[in-house]
Amino acid sequence: MIELDCWAVFDAAPVALSVLSPELDIVAVNRVHERIFGRSRRECVGRNIFEVFPGGSWPQGVEALRSLLRRVLDGVENEAEVLLLQRFDVETPGNPDTAPERYWSVACSPLQGPDGTTCAVIVRMEEVTSFVERMREESRSEPSEAGWTHAAAVEAQLFARTAELQEANLRLRESEARERQISDGLREMVRRQRQVVADASHDLRGPVTGLRARLEDALADPESDTREILQAVVRDADRLGAIIGDMLELARMETGAPAPAEPVDLALLIRGELAHRISKATTVTCLDPGVVVNASPVRLARILDNLLANAERHTRSRIEVSLTAHDGEAVLEVTDDGPGIPDADKERVFIRFFRRPDARLRDPGGTGLGLPISRHIAEAYGGTLNAADRTDGGAGARMILRLPLLTPDRSSLGRLHVSPLGR
Repeated sequence: MIELDCWAVFDAAPVALSVLSPELDIVAVNRVHERIFGRSRRECVGRNIFEVFPGGSWPQGVEALRSLLRRVLDGVENEAEVLLLQRFDVETPGNPDTAPERYWSVACSPLQGPDGTTCAVIVRMEEVTSFVERMREESRSEPSEAGWTHAAAVEAQLFARTAELQEANLRLRESEARERQISDGLREMVRRQRQVVADASHDLRGPVTGLRARLEDALADPESDTREILQAVVRDADRLGAIIGDMLELARMETGAPAPAEPVDLALLIRGELAHRISKATTVTCLDPGVVVNASPVRLARILDNLLANAERHTRSRIEVSLTAHDGEAVLEVTDDGPGIPDADKERVFIRFFRRPDARLRDPGGTGLGLPISRHIAEAYGGTLNAADRTDGGAGARMILRLPLLTPDRSSLGRLHVSPLGR
């Protein structure tokens, strides 16, 4: 197998080639480029392309080439761009005041680096000045004034058709990008649906199997304790209902359904939720007043319920709830003094149906959907929900909810939600 020297291939290419940096500085040119443009590598390399070739008296050519290069650098599809016909005058070497009229066909291709970003642009320029001049000569061969008029018309039509073709090519690229985006979105939707089915099948199998086993035991043993069996059946049914309800909530949010919103005073909402909550742990609050967000009070109450339930499941004795306003955001933190969450699981706890082994032992009836739902709700209102360690370095987990603060608006004060929520 022949081993190729890439630089030798580049240098021996039969067309003018140059390599530009993202700043449009010339990195390399080949021999044909030196011959066609009359400038050595030493005169070109390290200088900006428009410094070496300012474009003469035809600024439209400079703008067209600059736009072409910018599209290649800004593109995300790693595709070439072509300029079929463009006038770009090149100064005569040694005589900067002379720039003969010249025409080019230009093609640019992005060169990607190891990180996937465009690190250079390969430019191929093929001169077509002789073609344009030949068309002019053929037109001028007609009688006097009619010939000149025809030559001008042919040239104008040639440029117009080239511009139309270039514009059609751009529209086609944009259409392909939109179609690709839609296709990617549909594939992601199908993937999520399959994942939901797989997750649901896995998590529903347990309570359904238990429910069937208990009913079969009751049928097989007429003297069994019916009340105890029915209580177990009710627990299984409750778990099935909780899983189905959470899955429906996730489905509604993932379809992009509009999220209802109204001004909500978070401190009042938190106090209302804690007032009717029964917990074995001591709950300590530090709530700044007047922290108002624009969201659904019902959905925010669901986030708080999920965060408190998660803290109660793991805490030893104490839960801390704090609310502050910082840098235009409402910051709600729920902290427990339990074993904490390992770094490897800080993001995994937001994956649907994921439950750490200690969580399954403490609460076998959990669905593993509370935290994923809470994050979806937070994101629906422009916020975030993340897991972190305690700030004091002690054992325990800290859940941090951030939501954009509501900009004061007197028209909304009358609709401010301040009443405690019950469920």
